[in-house]
Amino acid sequence: MLIELLIAILALGVLYVAAGVKVVKQYERGVVFRFGRLQELTRGPGLTMIVPAIDRMRKVNLQIITMPVPAQEGITRDNVTVRVDAVVYFRVEDPARAIVNVEDYLFAVGQVAQTSLRSIIGKSDLDDLLSNRERLNQGLELMIDSPALGWGVHIDRVEIKDVSLPESMKRSIARQAEAERERRSRVISADGEFQASRKLADAAHVMADTPAALQLRLLETVVEVAAEKNSTLVLPFPVELLQFVDTVKHAGAKSEAPKAEPAAAEPAAAELADAEREAAELPAAEPAAELPRQREGTAADGRKPRDAERSESSESGESMLGIA
Repeated sequence: MLIELLIAILALGVLYVAAGVKVVKQYERGVVFRFGRLQELTRGPGLTMIVPAIDRMRKVNLQIITMPVPAQEGITRDNVTVRVDAVVYFRVEDPARAIVNVEDYLFAVGQVAQTSLRSIIGKSDLDDLLSNRERLNQGLELMIDSPALGWGVHIDRVEIKDVSLPESMKRSIARQAEAERERRSRVISADGEFQASRKLADAAHVMADTPAALQLRLLETVVEVAAEKNSTLVLPFPVELLQFVDTVKHAGAKSEAPKAEPAAAEPAAAELADAEREAAELPAAEPAAELPRQREGTAADGRKPRDAERSESSESGESMLGIA
């Protein structure tokens, strides 16, 4: 009878000790309450002992928790109705505060995330929600992290997943994007036309300086057209080609002109001599016309001119010769 009692007591002792043995995993921490009072020592990973019926231990997960935020519908600052959902990544830094300061830190973080998401929607424009999400993610992270610090929770990352727009707004955005693409295509086309016109202008200047280039270009065009195996070939005859022929003729005439100059030099010299002779005779005839009343052999001052003297001397000589 005594032996059975000892065995029963031993069995109860083993069960009591076994009830106080707890195992804490590597990613967990144990918070112990003794008679409802928080113990300062937090139990680490491994095998730990508590006093059964006196101590109560709660395990807190220290892993990063991924919490999806339900889609929130709101009106942006530019009066557009949107639905936005997000995801929050957070972890517990202080297990004691996460258990003592807040009843359910998971539920609390989820509610703060929803309200912060609604607030960030009302403060932002539609363009920011669609294109500037990095700045919105940072602002949303700060809004959630401010109250979570007192709960021993650290917000690691917040990201906006999707922005749902009404169908009418989607069509408006599509029309806007199409108009923008059309504008860019027209600008690119106009720029191409401008560059092409500049190159054509340069080519025209080169062809104007060298008319033979125009003929070569015409022949290249004919070759390109003939390669299509057409039955009819239309050959344009540009006016510039006539100018090219006229220029060649003028160049040939200028090259032949120096050869004819020696043959025509003698008649030109004879005509120049006659003109000088006539110019020399005109001054001698003008005094006779001006003084018709004077005698031919007397000058205005009573003297005889040299020609008269010469004529008289010649006549006297002839008379003397006749007398002799």
